[in-house]
Amino acid sequence: MGQRDLEAALPAGVDPRRHARVLAQVHEAALSGRKPPSRPRPVIGASWQRMRRLGLDPDSRAAAPVLTFEKLEARRRASGLAEALPVLRGGLISLAEQAAHIMVVADAGGAVLWRDGSAAVRRRADGLGFVEGADWQEESVGTNAIGTALVARSPLQVYSAEHYVRAQHSWTCAAAPLHDPRDGRLLGVVDLSGPASTVHATTLALVDAVTQLAEAQLRTTHLTELERLRGFAVPILAKVGGRAVVADGHGWVAAAAGLAPVDRVALPTGLGPGRVWLPAYGGCTVEPVPGGWLIRPTGNEAAPPTRVVLDVRSPREPELTVAGAAGTWTHRLSPRHAEVLYVLASHRDGRSASELSADLFGDAGRTVTVRAEMSRLRRHFGSILSAKPYRFADDVEVVVRRPPDPEAVLPHSLAPAIRG
Repeated sequence: MGQRDLEAALPAGVDPRRHARVLAQVHEAALSGRKPPSRPRPVIGASWQRMRRLGLDPDSRAAAPVLTFEKLEARRRASGLAEALPVLRGGLISLAEQAAHIMVVADAGGAVLWRDGSAAVRRRADGLGFVEGADWQEESVGTNAIGTALVARSPLQVYSAEHYVRAQHSWTCAAAPLHDPRDGRLLGVVDLSGPASTVHATTLALVDAVTQLAEAQLRTTHLTELERLRGFAVPILAKVGGRAVVADGHGWVAAAAGLAPVDRVALPTGLGPGRVWLPAYGGCTVEPVPGGWLIRPTGNEAAPPTRVVLDVRSPREPELTVAGAAGTWTHRLSPRHAEVLYVLASHRDGRSASELSADLFGDAGRTVTVRAEMSRLRRHFGSILSAKPYRFADDVEVVVRRPPDPEAVLPHSLAPAIRG
C-alpha cells in the first residue's frame, strides 16, 4: 500500500558543511533541553526520544557487541540474505569504492553480516566498532541508518549530528530495508556508509533502487520454486481426490482442487503435519510434500472463532492469534496488516473505507487502496472480519497486548490513528 518514502538527510542544493553545523546545534540543544534553532526531522526526533528513554549515553565510545565467528556464520545462514548478495554487490560495491564508502548488509536483528568497499573507510569503521558481527541496533549504538531503518521500516539517510552518539557525527549513512517477497518479512537492511564529507543527496535513492532490485530477484526465484512445486502438486491432487490445495511453506498456492482459487492461504507460525485450524477453511489435515504442504479441509468450517489476540508488544514481529472450538492459530503480521487490525481493534463499532483511509494515511480519499487491502485481509482471516463497516466480527472477543510505552506501539507506523 503506497510508495516507499525516502528519508534523505541532505536537502537538494544545501551546503553539507553548513547543514552539519546546524544539525550539531540542534543535537546539542535537544540533549541539553534548550530550544533548538530548528527541529530535527520527525524520524530522527522520534529516534532521539527513544534513545533518551533508554538512557543511552550520547558520549559513549563503547564498541557494539560483536558475534563470534561461529555465531556470525549461523546468522548469515539464517538471515535469508545470502541469495540477494550478488545483486547487492553488483549494484553497490563499485560505487562504494569510488565514493569512499562501504556497503554493509545487516540482518533483521541489526547484526552486521557482510561489509565490502573502500579499504580506507573499512579501517576507519574498525575504530568505531562498525565491523562484521557487530550489533548495530538503535539500542546498542543509538540513532543510525541501519538501526533506525529497522524501526521505521523505510529507507533512511542519517547525516552527521543526526546520529545520537557523538562519536558517529563524522559519518553519513544511507540504508534501505530488504523484505522477503514471499511473506513481507523484514530480512534486514542494506547500507552505504562513509565519512560525512562524502554525503550526497542521491545516495539513498541508489541504495533503495538496488535493494528493490534484489527483492525482485528474490521474487523471481520464488516464482521458479512455486512453478516447480506446481509440477508435484497436480498429480498429488489427482491422486488424493476431494477438496485440497498444495501450498508452499509461506502459503502461496501452487494448485487447488474443489476449492475457490486463491493466490495465498495464511498459514500459522510453525506449521507441522497433522490437524490444524485455518481461518480460510476451518479444520484441516496437513501433510508435507516436496517443497510445501498438502492441505485438506475436514468439513468443520462452520466452527466460529471466539477470541482474537493482537500482540503488538514486539516492535518487529506483531502477531495475531485466533482461537475457537476448532483450535488456535497464530500468524505473524506484516506492518500494514498490523496497522489495520490495530485501528479496527480500537474501533469495535467499525470504520468505513474513508474513515480507515484517514486513519492510515491522513487522507480520506484513498478508499480504493483500503478496500483492496481489506479484501486481502478478509480472505486471509476469514470470519473474524466483517464489512460495511469494516470491523472485527461482533461475537469475537478482541484483546490487544501493548508494550508499556505507548510510543513503542508499532514504532514504524506513521498512521495518524496510531501516532496521533
